[in-house]
Amino acid sequence: MHNAKGLLGRIVRDKLWRFGYRRSLCSLKLTSEDLDYQVLVEGSGCSRTAILNRPPALNALTTHMGYRLQKLYKNWEEDPNIGFVMMKGSGRAFCAGGDIVSLYHLRTRGSPDAIREFFSSLYSFIYLLGTYLKPHVAILNGVTMGGGTGVSIPGTFRVATDRTIFATPETIIGFHPDAGASFNLSHLPGRLGEYLGLTGLKLSGAEMLACGLATHYIISEEVPVMEEQLKKLLTDDPSVVESCLEKCAEVAHPEKTGVIRRIDLLEKCFSHDTVEEIIDSLEIEASRRKDTWCITTLRRLKESSPLSLKVALRSIREGRLQTLDQCLIREYRMSLQGLIGPMSGNFCEGVRARLIDKDEAPKWDPPSLEKVSEDMVDDYFCALTPTEPDLDLPVKLRESI
Repeated sequence: MHNAKGLLGRIVRDKLWRFGYRRSLCSLKLTSEDLDYQVLVEGSGCSRTAILNRPPALNALTTHMGYRLQKLYKNWEEDPNIGFVMMKGSGRAFCAGGDIVSLYHLRTRGSPDAIREFFSSLYSFIYLLGTYLKPHVAILNGVTMGGGTGVSIPGTFRVATDRTIFATPETIIGFHPDAGASFNLSHLPGRLGEYLGLTGLKLSGAEMLACGLATHYIISEEVPVMEEQLKKLLTDDPSVVESCLEKCAEVAHPEKTGVIRRIDLLEKCFSHDTVEEIIDSLEIEASRRKDTWCITTLRRLKESSPLSLKVALRSIREGRLQTLDQCLIREYRMSLQGLIGPMSGNFCEGVRARLIDKDEAPKWDPPSLEKVSEDMVDDYFCALTPTEPDLDLPVKLRESI
């Protein structure tokens, strides 16, 4: 019997590996038990660890993962025997974001309710994490992008490594930085948030530490040692968890040519009111400095969806004046517009060009910044219809930051 159970487990894992991760999950007849493999659990002493477990898809998030994380975290928060919680990813990624290929298929099949459920489940978990009552440690040992930043940055501690790659690359696929990005990015030093949100370009683990996205930095080979030290702790005191992390942490050295060294230049170029002015400023600097960084930044902006750029800039600017729950509620409206609304063709075209056909030649609508009207941007921030419900967050029960 024991061997039979082991064989069954291997069959389920193989099915998930070969099909559940590489194709749209909504097209498969997987059981709830099968789907639970998408988030595994480790328990040791008074800590629990959630493991995002879709390695071939770089642990991209699904609706079921959002619900499972909510359930696990609520149970752990209520359990007096559990002092703190950790999260990590399987394989070479922490989390590459939401499963946008599955969202693409939901959109092309005409499944608006499933799209609503996806965003609701994940944004609700992000709010839970941002208001969590117990210390939380996210181990960002690998790719940490899009929604992956959303399910980690709001927690107490974020450990970056030399393998960490951070980015919010939504504008390149005709979407907008979401999953709390308008809150997280808007609170970074200077205009770094505008730069990251508009360009989607990457930060290293050392750069994450330097700008505050990470609280600690460690060499990836030392992560298992750090995890073992954390698992030995019998505490719910964040200062004790922090002390353990600091003993394991190492000094990080951001590259001398990286964006962290260009905060003054970011202030000069990305503080303008419009995307057009930002691009004009970068072009002046590029011609004056003959700087590769300026040229790369300009190229990325010109590859992105014009509508997405204007939407992203406004979103980050609004996020600077809002709480986490206000940002998530607004981003939920925006995400439904971006996937279900009249302008959702840009998301489909971006995913098609970048991930489906991979021709790298999206045809944006509108095709240029000058053709993106204020009304288009305004509409993106409105509910789909006057009767469309907003994201329902327990703001009266859990105080936001």
